[in-house]
Amino acid sequence: MIRSVVRGFGAALPKRVMTNRDMEAIVDTSDEWIVQRTGIRQRYVAGDDETTASLGEAAARAALENGGLTPADIDLIICATSTPDNTFPATSVNIQNRLGMRHGFAFDVQAVCTGFVYAVTTADAYIRGGLAKRVLVIGAETFSRILDWNDRTTCVLFGDGAGAIVLEAAEGEGTSADRGVLTAHLRSDGSHKDKLYVDGGPSTTGSVGKLRMEGREVFKYAVGMITDVIQAAFDSTGTTAEDLDWLVPHQANRRIIDGSAKKLNIDAEKVVVTVDLHGNTSAASIPLALATAAGDGRIKKGDLVMLEAMGGGFTWGAVLLRW
Repeated sequence: MIRSVVRGFGAALPKRVMTNRDMEAIVDTSDEWIVQRTGIRQRYVAGDDETTASLGEAAARAALENGGLTPADIDLIICATSTPDNTFPATSVNIQNRLGMRHGFAFDVQAVCTGFVYAVTTADAYIRGGLAKRVLVIGAETFSRILDWNDRTTCVLFGDGAGAIVLEAAEGEGTSADRGVLTAHLRSDGSHKDKLYVDGGPSTTGSVGKLRMEGREVFKYAVGMITDVIQAAFDSTGTTAEDLDWLVPHQANRRIIDGSAKKLNIDAEKVVVTVDLHGNTSAASIPLALATAAGDGRIKKGDLVMLEAMGGGFTWGAVLLRW
């Protein structure tokens, strides 16, 4: 049985760090208020010379180097983003060009904060279907470009950054002991569109628009939706929370992260948390967290790792893999 195994990982962050104290000078808020409600202490904000593609390229190069690979070894690039450099072409094609690739193919996936989970699932399908042997999967965002910096309920939450992994085909036994992606579960429900969205677009306003969110409504649904797909991943593989080595959640809000883990009886020590450092980087948050925890030696070869996210749409999903 063909499995999609992680070969390398990488991350990239903008040069500028914006702390909660910095936010106090922009909107009526406080470090204490932000930390208490979200767990966020700082975020990174892209400068004029930094874009989704440039951050994605840097993360991609880091993942390739970590895996001992070059762009020549990659068959497909999938970039998850809601903040592309251009309406078209795809940011992934831009990254492909920046890497000097003239072979293979590339496309973007847009599922907001669940984008990386969707992209990993898509890459796994291409690998198992024999259409690619190695896929560069990137989550890259510059959400600072679509924030209303006068709206204190949203501008304090989000940050910019990029993360990437390389998935490659490997033979497995077809059991949960295999390395690689073991199962994936994706969901969406468009009836919740107005709870988290951007109020613009090429086909409606002809402008980019700004992010709008009904925070309490999102929070109300988040824990239930996230735990649903995590439990489905456990059930489909015959594994349990006790078997799990690491939960790597979308880094949106510390209370959502803690609530989901508690509901599923996942020990807090098994949860990778970077929301305090990065804020909510949408599709980039999971690969950034993966790069952090794998880079510092917490996530090791053979570890059972759960990825989960929920985003605008609503979209939500989980991927269970063995590192």
